[in-house]
Parts: sequence; structure tokens; C-alpha cells
Amino acid sequence: MAVVMIFAVAGCKDLQDKGSSGAQGAGGGGAALTAADSLAVKGRAPKTGYSREKFGSAWADTDSNSCDTRDDILKRDLKDVKYTGGDCKVSYGVLEPDPYSGKEVTYRRGRSLVDIDHLVALSDAWQTGAKYWDASKRIALANDPLNLLAVDASANRGKGDGDTATWLPPDKSYRCTYVAAQVAVKKKYGLWTTAAEKAAMKKVLAGCPGQKLPAGGNPTKAPPRFKAR
Repeated sequence: MAVVMIFAVAGCKDLQDKGSSGAQGAGGGGAALTAADSLAVKGRAPKTGYSREKFGSAWADTDSNSCDTRDDILKRDLKDVKYTGGDCKVSYGVLEPDPYSGKEVTYRRGRSLVDIDHLVALSDAWQTGAKYWDASKRIALANDPLNLLAVDASANRGKGDGDTATWLPPDKSYRCTYVAAQVAVKKKYGLWTTAAEKAAMKKVLAGCPGQKLPAGGNPTKAPPRFKAR
């Protein structure tokens, strides 16, 4: 797996993320704020009809590497990784630190101390464009490494399906990187923002005007063998 660096400047600490195929890459300096400014603004579409199943089965192996998406992200984001039965199923690892809280969190399979967060929550995506997509694009979003991050479970559950206007990581030093990643996902998939969300994104990124925009990830269409309800 390639090692990819994402740098946050002007008040945001440098962070090193381990990548897999489709991992995040660095964009141009200041690109995050420019990209945020370019996002379309609309009101939220109704949540009517939303369900997790609209985005396919959880953690589908859309990159066809014989490991499910959850294990791919655990392998990418945890340190001191250990496996059960080969080199795919992660049984142990450490978030050092957890990007949301800044604390160290130990992952053990079967215990819910670590979640895989959708940076742009699927229900938020549904209300900002995804309800009008075909299933292939929704499945791609749900399993795209660009939109996924291993995090402390309690912090993630505090976030819920909030957008930038309603929730930011408690660790303030991670906020620039977090918001830049949300912008990257929304831009890649053509999702819009609400006026409040865009204003909140720009407010955060104005404090780190050199923040780069993550890039890469998987294609925006899943292979045809994957289906959603």
C-alpha cells in the first residue's frame, strides 16, 4: 500500500494517513477553500425514502481486492494491525491518535470502540443529491475510501448524520482536514450543500487558507454485480 501524505497548514496539524488503492492524495495548496466556494447551494431534499439499503450492502468489496471495505479502512488507518486468518480480517489495531478526539483508541474485533465513519453521512448525501442517483453511484459513495475514516465510536455517534454546520470534530486541530475531506467528497460526487453548511465550511477553511484538497478514491460507479434495494 502506498503511503500518502495530507498536510494541513495554518493552524491545522500535519497528519499522515496510510492509504490503500483509492486512497486520498494531496491536491494543490489552498484548493480546499476554492473547492468549497464552488459547491452548489440548495435546500435539503426530503429524507423520504432514505434507508441504508439504498446504498447497497454494508462494506461491499467494490474494489475487488477480496477484503471488505471496512477491513480495508481499518488496515489503512490503524497502527500495529493484527489479523485473523490471513491478511484481510483485522482483529486488532490502534488509532494513535483518533482524528476526532485526539486520544488513543484500541480496536479489537467484536468490540465497538472504533467506527468507520462516512465523512459525508449517507443520509446527508441522500438529501443533497444522492436520492436522484442510480444505485451504482450510491454504492460507490458508501464504499469510497475518500469518504471513509476509522474513528472513535463515541465521537462518531455524537456526530450522527450531521454536516459541517451542525458538527465538527472535538479536536480542533483536525477540523481543517476534516472539512477539506467533506468538500472533496461533495465535489467529486456532485452533491450540493445547504447555505448554512457552505458558510460553515468556508469559515473553517478561512482559518487555514492553504489547506489542500484530498483526491483519489474509487470510481463513482460500482461494478454492475453490486445491487441496492
